[in-house]
Amino acid sequence: MTVNSRSDNSDNGRDAAAVAPDSEALVLSRLDDKGALTLTLNRPAQFNALSQAMLSAMQEALEQIDDHVRVVVIAANGRAFCAGHDLREMRSHADEAWQCALFQQCSQMMQTLVSLPQPVIARVQGVAAAAGCQLVASCDLAVAADHASFGVSGINLGLFCSTPSVALSRNLSRKRAFQLLMSGEFISAQTAVDWGLLNECVADELLDASIEQWCNTICSKSKVAVSTGKRLFHEQLERPLDQAYALASDAMACNMMAEDVAEGIDAFFDKRPPNWKHR
Repeated sequence: MTVNSRSDNSDNGRDAAAVAPDSEALVLSRLDDKGALTLTLNRPAQFNALSQAMLSAMQEALEQIDDHVRVVVIAANGRAFCAGHDLREMRSHADEAWQCALFQQCSQMMQTLVSLPQPVIARVQGVAAAAGCQLVASCDLAVAADHASFGVSGINLGLFCSTPSVALSRNLSRKRAFQLLMSGEFISAQTAVDWGLLNECVADELLDASIEQWCNTICSKSKVAVSTGKRLFHEQLERPLDQAYALASDAMACNMMAEDVAEGIDAFFDKRPPNWKHR
């Protein structure tokens, strides 16, 4: 997979880098031999703040994901996972039109994560703040090192984190989401697990092993079932109960027509591992 103008190939997988005009690699891309694609935020000196260029690099990388990819991991280099938007860049633009375009760009990227047919896992090795916390909440699954912390502290600067509130309110209970947004305080990784923002937190040295286990689990399933399931899961969430069941019923009936389902049921009765047609 090639992202922007620079790519490298190796025997163990396919590498690429999304690059800014100054050739700084903002998003590193690696696809392993089982179909796990890792996109790594690479502005460590700026705590991986989501500048316009970083958002563009992420959007381009996401739009180039193809059928070779089974699962996507969002990772980051440096001490922070993502400190949110680039405040220096934002402060340097006084016009409302620029600000509006920035938040629309970020919102598009977050929605692209949700609309991908592949599950997306956040690998959180450090602090996730504001839009960085939004990024974690926009992923389907999230695993963090136990020293990571999470918060939406814009309100401490006089700026309510409105766009992060969309993702957070769809992951946490309303009162927990509002608590984070209104207090500006940070919570620990374990609290983030308890509140529903994370699936699990592990010791730093176990983070890669945990991500690998999640990737292996997803890659072992039928691609048809995984993509059908993710699409239906998100579509039904905001629907009234009767519409949600109608969508789910249609999705299951359609899914039942797939070759993999016949193979999976036959394998169950034969007491053998399934041989998926679609991997």
